[in-house]
Amino acid sequence: MLEHTLETFERHARIDEIVIVTHPDHVGEVLGYAQKNQWRKVSRALAGGADRFGSTWSALQALVDRAPDTKVIFHDAVRPFIQDSVIEAVVDALDKHPAVDVVIPTADTIVRVDDECVVGIPPRAELRRGQTPQGFLLGRIRLAYERALALGERAFAGDCGAFLAMMPGESMAAVVGHTTNLKITHGEDLFLANKLFQSRGDAKALGGEGHADALSGKVVVVFGASEGIGQAIVERARVAGAQVFGFSRSLTSTDVAVGAQVKLALDEVHAQTGRIDHVVDTAACLVRKPLTTMTDEEIDGLVATNFGGAIRVARAAYPHLLGTRGSLLFFTSSSYTRGRVFYSVYSSTKAAVVNQSQALAEEWMDEGIRVNCIDPERTRTQMRLRNFGVEPEDTLLSAERVADVSVRALAAQVTGHVIDVRRPGVIPAGWGFGNSGDE
Repeated sequence: MLEHTLETFERHARIDEIVIVTHPDHVGEVLGYAQKNQWRKVSRALAGGADRFGSTWSALQALVDRAPDTKVIFHDAVRPFIQDSVIEAVVDALDKHPAVDVVIPTADTIVRVDDECVVGIPPRAELRRGQTPQGFLLGRIRLAYERALALGERAFAGDCGAFLAMMPGESMAAVVGHTTNLKITHGEDLFLANKLFQSRGDAKALGGEGHADALSGKVVVVFGASEGIGQAIVERARVAGAQVFGFSRSLTSTDVAVGAQVKLALDEVHAQTGRIDHVVDTAACLVRKPLTTMTDEEIDGLVATNFGGAIRVARAAYPHLLGTRGSLLFFTSSSYTRGRVFYSVYSSTKAAVVNQSQALAEEWMDEGIRVNCIDPERTRTQMRLRNFGVEPEDTLLSAERVADVSVRALAAQVTGHVIDVRRPGVIPAGWGFGNSGDE
């Protein structure tokens, strides 16, 4: 959670410095995360206090040398779904107000309870649910805390609660947040968070198109390179300056379902170049039939290529990527979140690839190997044409669009992501708000 949360602030152009406040026993571990992830904006990790008030005061003390008009925002590390647009809105609001709270409307009726009895039901229209980040001008929030300390007061509803109580008459802006900016507190929150991570669109986390320049001089191996997305990735990576080697059954007689052939392909590239920085597996097959009408050969072929191939590519790629601290990229299908009629085996194998990607991302994290998975919506490829025939052009992604995001994923310093690729204006499943833009 900390890593997902910090990445958002680390890459945000409006954030200049990050201070992490944590339990005293975790300071060293947090600094280790910062070093491992190369978070350049993290200036320090501080021991927090016995309560939220004490932790905020610890941060304010660490910033004592900063100008009073410095903009400071406080955010819960257990809110990993914070959006760039909300951070932007908080920073902008501090141009006009000394304090800013992030709020969302409440769908539930809020009741006041005293001694287990309902004593009031405020009008829902004037109520909001508070979130973080909460923003302040440094001099004003420090003064609020100094006043609270002088009065011996510590029990406030967050930093905005302390500001309202101690700085009467000063304005506090309300910025609209998002319902998915949930605070992970209970066990069921972890379940919801996991589903959101699986269905969210992460293309924005990869940075701009220019990040693909990081592939210049790198060695990239692509399996499934003879057509469709694989072929487009080969072309796009070469434009980005990478040395690219493509393998497939039709091009090089390389079958990802055969471990010896995958290993031979990678060993040949390493012998020629002395290194392998990135490995991509786009090889896949699709049989669109009711399960009861599929032959054993069709079922075995789907499992062997779509999932078995991913396993074999991962095992063979590991020693090469270990030497370069490189990355591995797999591909799933939008049907992985819910199997579709006539896709039972195909959808199952694609769900398995997602699980493998996420597991290996954690398994290999400390060794510096990044593992991600691309989830494109329906894409115009030869495989799709063979199974669905000719479809309206505006209903499909282009293979080139998927390749652009894929190359950015190779270059980006992220791991464990399922990266949704959608047509402009199409909101990924699981995100029911806002404008998805071009991602």
